[in-house]
Amino acid sequence: MKYYSTNNKNLKVSLRDAVIQGLAPDNGLYMPEDIPTLPNAFFESLHSLSLKDIALHVAKNLLGEDLPNEELNKIIDHTIQFDAPLVKIEEDIYTLELFHGPTLAFKDFGARFLSGLLGYFAKQQSKEITILVATSGDTGSAVANAFLGVPGTRVIVLYPAGKVSEIQEKQFTTLGENIIALEVDGTFDDCQRLVKEAFLDEELKQELFLTSANSINIARLIPQSFYYFYAYAQVSKKGIPVVISVPSGNFGNLTAGLMAKKMGLPIHTFIAATNSNDVFPEYLRTKVFKPRNSSQTISNAMDVGNPSNFPRILELYKSDFINLSQDIKGYSFNDEETRNAMRIVYDRTGYIMDPHGAVGYLGLKEFLKSNSNYSGIFLETAHPAKFKEVVDATIKHAVDLPERLKEFMAGDKKTSKVSSSFLEFKSLLPTLLS
Repeated sequence: MKYYSTNNKNLKVSLRDAVIQGLAPDNGLYMPEDIPTLPNAFFESLHSLSLKDIALHVAKNLLGEDLPNEELNKIIDHTIQFDAPLVKIEEDIYTLELFHGPTLAFKDFGARFLSGLLGYFAKQQSKEITILVATSGDTGSAVANAFLGVPGTRVIVLYPAGKVSEIQEKQFTTLGENIIALEVDGTFDDCQRLVKEAFLDEELKQELFLTSANSINIARLIPQSFYYFYAYAQVSKKGIPVVISVPSGNFGNLTAGLMAKKMGLPIHTFIAATNSNDVFPEYLRTKVFKPRNSSQTISNAMDVGNPSNFPRILELYKSDFINLSQDIKGYSFNDEETRNAMRIVYDRTGYIMDPHGAVGYLGLKEFLKSNSNYSGIFLETAHPAKFKEVVDATIKHAVDLPERLKEFMAGDKKTSKVSSSFLEFKSLLPTLLS
């Protein structure tokens, strides 16, 4: 299959080039030339398939021509080593727990898949691959741990100083080896801008073999589509329509769900649930997309003022606002509403939501106010212990710290600091990589 740039449909490349480049040379995002509709037989057997079975079937339909079967099987085996259980919260309301991977966040799925692909491609060349990743929280830890020790790769994680939780920070600043952490004096949007500018800089492209592990990389999105099929299989037996609420920041997770829908998964509606960084719900209200500087919230992984995957969503709908707005509803919630939802759910059910999952829950509840007779799923994207300070203070209960997080917390933080200036970042890169 070929992959084209959202800025120029005539610019087409192979899977290898799309994954290694990350961002297209014209600053566009790569999209598959064709998203296949999966056969009816697959959906009829969905209830009997494991998550790994589903992942392999979907991946073969998307990538079967681009990778040897043996290699694709290895990558799926490497990626799917943990479950994504569906947990009932209330009548017809479920949460899909995506935090059972090594860094306790949903991004483990995409990061491990990408590390497998890039590790395979790295073997085919002599030059080391330098992976740039901007993070507002969980992306950095998932990518850093997925690529730790992968031969032929070096990872530079850029994150906004003082705007990620201590536990998140420890997960990628204590690893060493081929992982470098860079603390940026700015916002996540500044970090994302530095990554994009690096890909467009001709001097850097001559000196380094650069790629990205953010959701701008198509290989991050493909594996995130797997668990939507798995979630649907677990609730669709009831025979009523299914809606899924996605806590959204950079909109990679929602885009992956929409790709699953394009492959034939019969999700009735997707809900884009955001915190106060509400540029997408605003777009759905006004038909105007107005990116702006992000503001800091307790759901920090969603503090994005210019979601980079917005062009992909437009591309999936060929910029048809009517069809897009029929499939996607958008709601935003402030920190007070988020905390209140965390308290209410804990007091009523004993279930502990992290702030991002709480935003997803609120989005689902808002949709269901005027839409009855649905099975609703919201994504719980990170273990609540990753936001222990916020969660403990909100629900008045101490969340237990999993052993994996205790190990990270015991490590020593190692970072370099930089301003949000691209020239300073560019001048620092040779020192970081020497």
